[in-house]
Amino acid sequence: MEKTSLKILVLVLVIGAFLRLYRINEYMTFLGDEGRDVLIVRRFITKGDLMLVGPGTSIGNMYLGPLYYYLMAPALLIFFLSPVGPAVMVAMFGVATIGFVWLVAREWFPPQSGQISTGALTAAFLYAIAPTVTIFSRSSWNPNIMPFFALAAIYSIWKVWQDNKYKWLLVLGVSYAFVLQSHYLGLVLVPVLGFFWLLTFLEARRLEIDNFRNKTILGLIIFLFLMSPIVIFDARHGWRNFAAMKVFFFERQTTISVKPWKALPNMWPLWQEINTRLLAGRNVLMGTWTALGLIGGSVFVLRKIKLTNKEKSAFFLLFVWLGMALIGLGVYKQHIYDHYFGFFFPAPFLLFAGISQKILSYSATRGRWIVFTAFVLLTIFSLKENPLKYAPNKQLQRTKALSEKIIEESRGEPFNFAVIAERNYDDGYEFFMTGKGFTDIDPINTENTITEQLFVVCEMEKEKCDPTHSPRAEVANFGWSKIDQEWNVWGTTIFKLIHSQ
Repeated sequence: MEKTSLKILVLVLVIGAFLRLYRINEYMTFLGDEGRDVLIVRRFITKGDLMLVGPGTSIGNMYLGPLYYYLMAPALLIFFLSPVGPAVMVAMFGVATIGFVWLVAREWFPPQSGQISTGALTAAFLYAIAPTVTIFSRSSWNPNIMPFFALAAIYSIWKVWQDNKYKWLLVLGVSYAFVLQSHYLGLVLVPVLGFFWLLTFLEARRLEIDNFRNKTILGLIIFLFLMSPIVIFDARHGWRNFAAMKVFFFERQTTISVKPWKALPNMWPLWQEINTRLLAGRNVLMGTWTALGLIGGSVFVLRKIKLTNKEKSAFFLLFVWLGMALIGLGVYKQHIYDHYFGFFFPAPFLLFAGISQKILSYSATRGRWIVFTAFVLLTIFSLKENPLKYAPNKQLQRTKALSEKIIEESRGEPFNFAVIAERNYDDGYEFFMTGKGFTDIDPINTENTITEQLFVVCEMEKEKCDPTHSPRAEVANFGWSKIDQEWNVWGTTIFKLIHSQ
């Protein structure tokens, strides 16, 4: 049975890898944010420019740490400075998370002797094919590695709490540093990790206290070391990042409520949304039934089925993890995007694994039908919304083609560049144009940075394009201009502007 489980797991991993890596260069996102990241990491590789700060947040004017950039560097180098490299790296983290879900589910909810780990395998498979999870597993973006490291942090505190293996506090220091530098929503994990650390401290035997304390200090040192670049950056710039965080979390009541009970009215809608976006293939009706099913299944398992101490602890940890996620997101007053769920992506799948495994052990025949029906329905809805059924966006190829056209039409002369778009900016194009004539306009040194030609890519409908009167800083700094030529490449208009005489 163990060999059978491993064979099925390998098949699940292959399926997960296929969904994430198939034509990844065409499906991956490559816009301004991705261009900015590879530009920064390429400078690190080619010029040795150390990175003390990571990407900025979309709201709050805050910056993350640079760990993700350093993680990108080997992948970018191996792929000869191609942006595809970091996307493949993220995809491999996604595949590793599938295996990690299986490992954790099997340890927390082991099968009966002589049986395959049905709960763990179904959870891993559903995680492998989940559309939302798949989409965020095939593009290079700092939040996309968060599920792996969030699960690593949770698993680390589990090993500390349940197995008294205090060396896992070192793994916790590393993994949580990556979580926090992936997205600041990782702060929601602080009370979860802190709570189980405190339980361990209170339950530790007297002879173990010194070891526990020493490993805690060492794990904290590792965490602080990995966080030190952003602290150094902040100290050099008047602690503006710290000030922005203070305003965001404690003064901007339009963004976050500091009153946890304000989350209560949002918990059921959030729970529905979580199950819809993660387990139910984005189908709202199926998501609602899944949300109800997980609640009902949890109540049934806890009330009707005799659990081992380890299983009780696993369910307790999952409830605390998901409960804090609901509170954390419930006090957030802005729109909640799918990637905000990254710090608990695996949690609903692990809960499904636990409920499924215990129902199977409680009633073999009826349990098989219940688990099989739920599994099949969730599989159908996930596959129905599989991202591969849609044509690839080819953003990387389009950006490269437009950049090469501009380089060709610049005739070897220096040029300035601007983008007119609703949701994009110029760094993606600059990645391909840097060192090939592109000159960035410096408002303080316009005399030496304004060239004789400005190329403008307009990603909107041509009727909405008015490059000579655009409020974009690059266009305004270029000065009075007129359209000299224009081209249509990949359905996008490129304008060449020259100075008005």
